Amino acid sequence: MARAAKQTGKQARRDALVGAAQRAMLEHGADAKLVHVAEAAGLTSGAVLYHFPDVQALLLEANRSGMERFYDQRRAALDQLDDPVAKLVTTVRNGLPTDGNDASVRLLCELGGAAGRQPIYGALLTSLYDRQVAMYEVILAEGVAAGVFTLNQPSRTIARNLVALEDAYGYRIIAGHPNIDQAAAAELILDYARVSTGHPLDPTHP
Repeated sequence: MARAAKQTGKQARRDALVGAAQRAMLEHGADAKLVHVAEAAGLTSGAVLYHFPDVQALLLEANRSGMERFYDQRRAALDQLDDPVAKLVTTVRNGLPTDGNDASVRLLCELGGAAGRQPIYGALLTSLYDRQVAMYEVILAEGVAAGVFTLNQPSRTIARNLVALEDAYGYRIIAGHPNIDQAAAAELILDYARVSTGHPLDPTHP
C-alpha cells in the first residue's frame, strides 16, 4: 500500500512538472529553458532535474501531452459512435480551438514556430498530422462502405485538406480573428466536407 501511494505521489509530481513545462513554453516559447520550467513549477532547477534529469525529455513530454487531445482524445470519441456522418461532424468540431486562449493549440503554434530550430518538434508535428489524416481516411472509407458518402476526390486528398483546414482556421481563432470562432470555423470546414462527400452533413447532427 505504501509503495502504491509513493508511486502515485511520484506520478502526480511528474504530471505537475509536465503542466509547468507547458506553461513555461506558452510564456517563453518552445525554446523554454530549465529555469523557466522551474519558475513555472515554483521549484528550484535541481528539484526539476530530480524528476526529469533530461529537461529536453520533459519538454518533449509536455508537447506530447498537448497533442493527445487532437488524436488520442478524438479517437476515443470516435469509438463511442457508429454512424460515419456523426463521426465526421464530431471529429471536425473537436479539431478546433475552443477560443483564442486555448492552451493546447497555442502550444502547437509555438511548436510550429520552433520546428526549424528543433527538428524533433517538426517530427512530432509531422507525426500528429499523419495520424490525423489517417483518422479522417478511416471515417471517409466507412462512409463510402455504408453508402452515405460519394467522394469527389481520393480519400487521402480529402483527409489532408480537412486537417489543413483545421490548422488554418485554428490559427485564425488563436490570432483573434473577429469573424472566426469555433462554430464558424467548423461550419466552413464542413462546407468543404459536404462538397467532398456528397452528403449534407447536417450541422445539428449529434
